[in-house]
Amino acid sequence: MRSPLLLALALVLIVGLLAACGGAATDDDEAPAATVAPAAPATTAPTATTAPTATTAPAPTTAAAAPAATEEPEEMSALEEYAAMHAGRPGAIYVGDITQLVGPAPSESQGDFDGNVTLDALERHVWVYESDIYRELLDKARLTDPSPLVSSGESIKIQHACINRALLPCQLLETYFTPNLLERTDGQVEFIVSSFPELGLAGPDTLSLVSERTLDSANIYGGYVAGELPPVEIQNLWGIYESREQEFEATQAIIKDIEDLVLSETGGVIMNHNWFSGNDQFFFCHDKIDSIDGFAGKKTRSHSAALSDWINGMGASAQFLAFAEVYTALERGILDCGVTGGDAGYGQRWYEVTDFIIGPLVSFPSTNNVINGELWNEIPEDLQRIILEEAAKSELEALRLASIQNEMGLLKNTEAGLEFVEFSDEMKFRSLNTAVMEHVVPAWVNRVGDASHPVIADTFNNKVGPVVGLRIEADGTVVKTN
Repeated sequence: MRSPLLLALALVLIVGLLAACGGAATDDDEAPAATVAPAAPATTAPTATTAPTATTAPAPTTAAAAPAATEEPEEMSALEEYAAMHAGRPGAIYVGDITQLVGPAPSESQGDFDGNVTLDALERHVWVYESDIYRELLDKARLTDPSPLVSSGESIKIQHACINRALLPCQLLETYFTPNLLERTDGQVEFIVSSFPELGLAGPDTLSLVSERTLDSANIYGGYVAGELPPVEIQNLWGIYESREQEFEATQAIIKDIEDLVLSETGGVIMNHNWFSGNDQFFFCHDKIDSIDGFAGKKTRSHSAALSDWINGMGASAQFLAFAEVYTALERGILDCGVTGGDAGYGQRWYEVTDFIIGPLVSFPSTNNVINGELWNEIPEDLQRIILEEAAKSELEALRLASIQNEMGLLKNTEAGLEFVEFSDEMKFRSLNTAVMEHVVPAWVNRVGDASHPVIADTFNNKVGPVVGLRIEADGTVVKTN
């Protein structure tokens, strides 16, 4: 009887155990569901923490590392380094920082009253340093990759004739270009600077003198040689410009045309350009002239055909006289006035023999320094390259100095005692509408020969005319275009 009872109890116990096991299994299956639920936050939360992928995203890193931005200015960086090393002294260059040009001039007379190039003057001439011609000079000078000196034992002497030692371009050749060239060539090339008065020259025959090798090298001024080569006087048509910046723009446009004209006559080599700063033209007179009537009959020294046309157009009487002879002519009363650049007149001490400085006629021209072709071909190629590089460096320095020199031309003379009389509106009107349009330009066209000449039909009408608002018609008359 006990066996069936025990069996029944055992069966009940087994069923209970199975039920308990089944319930535990169900709980175990649902537990993952509870652990999976956090999985969403666990994977979502990383979205916030995975955001740092954006920091790995190369927004900042790739932009900074991209070679394209640094590859192109690689040479510029070398030039910037050069500019920093040479800042604040003669030889300073502009590569974006105008303050680096501030500092002393090569000599005291080439700067302000303290011999310096000042920031305010430079800032008023920033158009010079941002010009195409300035950038071309930086390339020509090869400042970061200068040509090596290969030659040895050479002894080359080049005698150069500049207009007058008192003029700033002549001073720069003596104080800057000549010593630098001598040092760079290890004493093998000596550039000896002389002047027209010292050599007994008046100037009009300098083209032929260089061509024939009577002169090794010379400053070719269009105003002096216009009788022999009238087209070259396009660079000295006095009175057509309203500002130095305007003339600089036109000069850039025609500088290659002028070079071609000069080279065709001399067969030489253009070494570099002189920039005549401080060159605004003034009447240095005994008497005060403050009206058009005051010019009447005044015997006035001129230095070019076009300037004579302008002087006559203003009512005065133009007289051509060599630069070195003017002081005495003014002192003795042979001349009533002399016209020249402010700095040039100061250099010749015209303030000692006149009382008034009247003007200005705006001027910032360039001329060519030309070396005889036969002499040039005798110079070894490495020395030729070095001469041209040093000449480009000298021209860059001339443009640095131009900023202060343009402002000192008048100041030096008033400081020396001359009374400044500014052209009145009446005089300015007469200058453009009578002197320029009826005398200067038509007379130049006549000297050239015909208005169809390329220097008129192409060079003037397409390059100079648009800058100044003038055009030369087929019959030689001049009209305003704006």
